[in-house]
Amino acid sequence: MQTKTPKELGFYFPAEFVKHDATWLSWPHKEASWPGKLESIFPVYAEFVKRVAEGEIVCINVADETMKQKATAHLLRAGTNLTNVAFLFHPTNDAWCRDHGPAFLINPKEKKKMVVKWNYNAWGGKYPPFDLDNEIPISIAQHLKLPLAKPGIVMEGGSVEFNGKGTVLTTTSCLLNKNRNPQLSQQQIEKYLMDFYGATHVLWLGDGIVGDDTDGHIDDITRFTDEETVVTVVEDDKSDENYKPLKDNVALLEKMKLENGRSVKIVELPMPLPVIYEGQRLPASYANFYISNKYVVTPVFNCKNDDKALAILQQCFPSRQVIGLDSTDIIWGLGSFHCLSQQEPAI
Repeated sequence: MQTKTPKELGFYFPAEFVKHDATWLSWPHKEASWPGKLESIFPVYAEFVKRVAEGEIVCINVADETMKQKATAHLLRAGTNLTNVAFLFHPTNDAWCRDHGPAFLINPKEKKKMVVKWNYNAWGGKYPPFDLDNEIPISIAQHLKLPLAKPGIVMEGGSVEFNGKGTVLTTTSCLLNKNRNPQLSQQQIEKYLMDFYGATHVLWLGDGIVGDDTDGHIDDITRFTDEETVVTVVEDDKSDENYKPLKDNVALLEKMKLENGRSVKIVELPMPLPVIYEGQRLPASYANFYISNKYVVTPVFNCKNDDKALAILQQCFPSRQVIGLDSTDIIWGLGSFHCLSQQEPAI
């Protein structure tokens, strides 16, 4: 039985902006996640797959042949290069692969890759059942014939953000929430982050954005664009509920030091105008972009801040094309492109 941690074995979780071998997705199928809108998300979801597949393999978890055929029809309609798409028969409860998918770690010196399988409880048991989702990392590790580590605590991919040099960013509102790991202290959780993500340095922000049912995932607020730079969302309207928590997070970032002792470089990203559907404020954020090999796919919301946000991100990612895809239907599921995807890094 393996006794050494991934970190002790020389493994770490690389930044999203390094080269990928693949992107993993779980095909959306749960009506309750997009009540009344499930069918309307498929054109833009297929466009997302098409764009990512221009630069890397896209692996999609589906339940069965019927779901595969339905997915294929949507992808063909979007003009997707299907030679870069692989379907795997791994049934899921829902589509949020960032959170239920595997955490891929690499050991560049030994040219090895492994999977960490955290426990998944649908953001504090909010949306049962989640038994199938909890098994996805095991299925993928078996498919890829990769070694598997099981820390035995709850963790979601959307709650952590990495610069690939040892620093991990997260939030107290999520990881210290009593609906995740009530038996663990902040110090104990930091030890898990270091042992099983290969991190050396943990930085904590506070609250997430209004409408976020994940209790404050970092991928809606602050993201690394390179090893020393983050984009972080800000709200200019003082009457908006997001104004103070986001201002507080900027203040925290301004005091932070990276693993190398340097200050974090901060680029401010606007928030979109509030997106409200059926009386519910949705967690719309430009920070929920996905960095693929070729594109930075960014959710946009048909509002005046879309172009400004895309221009800021383009300056942050000069080697990639930043593109906006309409997320006004997808965000009804309370997540967007980053929440839906999980990268598999190249070694």
